[in-house]
This record gives sequence, C-alpha cells and structure tokens, in this order.
Amino acid sequence: MQAAQVIVLAVPVFLALIGLEWWWGRRRGFDTYRLNDALASLSLGVINQVLPLLLRVGVYTWVWQHAALTRLPADAWWVWLAALIGYDFCYYWLHRAGHRVAIFWAAHAVHHQSEEYNLSTALRQTGSGWLLGWLFYLPMAVLGVPPLVFGTVALIDLLYQFWVHTRQIGRLGGFDRWFCSPSNHRVHYAVNDRYLDHNYGGILMVWDRLFGTFIDEDDAEPIVYGTRTPLASWDPLHANLVVYRERWALMRHARGWREQLAVWLAPPDWKPAAAPPSPPFVLARAAYDPPVSRLRQGAAVALFGVVLLAAAQWLWIAHTLAPLAMWSGAVAILAATWGVGRLLTPPARSSA
Repeated sequence: MQAAQVIVLAVPVFLALIGLEWWWGRRRGFDTYRLNDALASLSLGVINQVLPLLLRVGVYTWVWQHAALTRLPADAWWVWLAALIGYDFCYYWLHRAGHRVAIFWAAHAVHHQSEEYNLSTALRQTGSGWLLGWLFYLPMAVLGVPPLVFGTVALIDLLYQFWVHTRQIGRLGGFDRWFCSPSNHRVHYAVNDRYLDHNYGGILMVWDRLFGTFIDEDDAEPIVYGTRTPLASWDPLHANLVVYRERWALMRHARGWREQLAVWLAPPDWKPAAAPPSPPFVLARAAYDPPVSRLRQGAAVALFGVVLLAAAQWLWIAHTLAPLAMWSGAVAILAATWGVGRLLTPPARSSA
C-alpha cells in the first residue's frame, strides 16, 4: 500500500477526532475552533499531500541502493526500533533547522501560521518541505535502513504527532518529561519570547533535553500562537509562498555574496544591514478573523468537501496515472483550495 493511501484511510479518523475535540471544547466552554481557520489549515493539509507526489524522485532509495555501508534486515525487530529512534533524531535536527535556518523556515512557517491550536492545526503542513527535508534523512540510507522500514517509521512519527496538537489535554506528569505531549508541543508553537524556538522533538523529548532546547509550559505565561509576522490571509497558496517572497525581497538589500547567502542560511530574523527595520513585535494582538456571510461560509464548506473527496480519489490512484492526468487533477485540486480561501475572505469593496 502506498503511503498516500494510508493517509487517505486515516482522514476519516482525523476528521472524527477533530469533531470530537470541537464538541468537547464547546461542552466545557473552551472552544478552540474557528471555521475559517480550520478550513484554511485543512486546505493546506491537502496541498501538502498533493505536491510531493507530482515530483517523486526517490532519493532515499537511490542512496540506499548505491551508497549504503551495509544492508540491515527488514525482518529484525531491532532494526525497526533503531530506525524509529534514528528517524526521530533526524527529525529533531530538521525541525530545529526549520526554525533557525531561513530557507527551511520558509517551508516550515506554514505549519505555524494559524493563530489557533487544535487538531486541525496538526494537518496544516507545508507544501514545499519535501524539497530539502530529505537531506536530513540520508544518514539512515547510508547506514542501511531499508526504504520500507524508513517509510513506515516516517509515517509512524508523523501520525504520532497528530494528537499532541490540542489545548483540551493538560499536563501528563512523567510522560511530559520524556515524550512529545500536548503541553510540550504547545510550547513549541508559542511566539512568546520565553518559549520561542524550543521543544522540537517529534516523539521523544530526549533530544531537546540533550541539546538544550527543552522548556516547560508555564501557566503564569499563557501561550500566544501564530507567527511573529501574522499571515492575515486564508489563501493557501500565499501561505506557502509568503516567506520565500519576503526572503527574495531581502536579496535586493544584500551587499555581496556573503549577505546574499545569509538571506537564506542565517536565522529567520536576520536582515542585511541595508534592509529597513522590521516593525516592532506585539504579543497582545487580535487574531485575524474577518467576517463573511453565512452564504460564503456554507459555500466554503461545500467546496472544501468537494476538494477533500477529489483529493482522496486522486491520492489513491496517483501512482497509476499518466503524467497529464496526474498534473491536471493536481492543478484542479490546488485551484479549488485557493477558491476555499477566497470564499472565506470578505469581497473587496469598490471605491466608486
């Protein structure tokens, strides 16, 4: 079974748990959902699944076939356990680079743009992370982890992280100390100075404790979610491109090749000396929540339903499609996700 097919089978479970979280939050007077935000996050999740399938390269398999120092047995339990731990270790460093290296942040920022934190946020994923993210996993191929084992543990690591995206579960005692938990991952999403750039682990918090990036959630300082420069848009295509555009704009102010390189490889808050200063960061800010009519909301829900069904069908059969059919379907799906964002955005008023 293809990895994309596993995700398709998991979608009903994801949606059921999202519905359960929404119901539970409403029941206890702590609703963490907004329709516009949730639909935007889910639309980005669709894009995340569609784009990588268009340009499948199979770098991991090629490296394993041609550069592996050994070939580990896929039927040994210890290989699976070691691969899962090794994958989580590699993920930690990719995730850390995603916050501390500008070109990786340009991809990863999508996952943090929501100003809410709930299970729909877990599905808000980048459409471009696959372009460079594979670099961090090549050591596993060189060490001989079979592609089947690698792909499976990657899926396990990804699916594990779904449940930690919630504000409905509090502290979990000793579990919080060693594993990624809702409390630990909430900290990771914060824009507060105290919490910024901590808790990168996917399953294990061991890596954060070893490398000095762990911090506990503090009830005395409530977490503020989002990015330091708010996205203020429901357009999923803009969400995927906005940081790349910002970095490219900084290139005009870069003097010499060192600054040009630093635009992409320095921390995300770095700017060339000649660039205008950033506006001051404001922690206490209103969430982006423009009102639209119930008609537009209903149309957005209906269109997203069509998108979801079409994407599920496309993902299920993508590996069998001819290039023209594959690309045509993908373009239609991407255009429809853009349409969902447009419906959630108030129409521009004429100045006449």
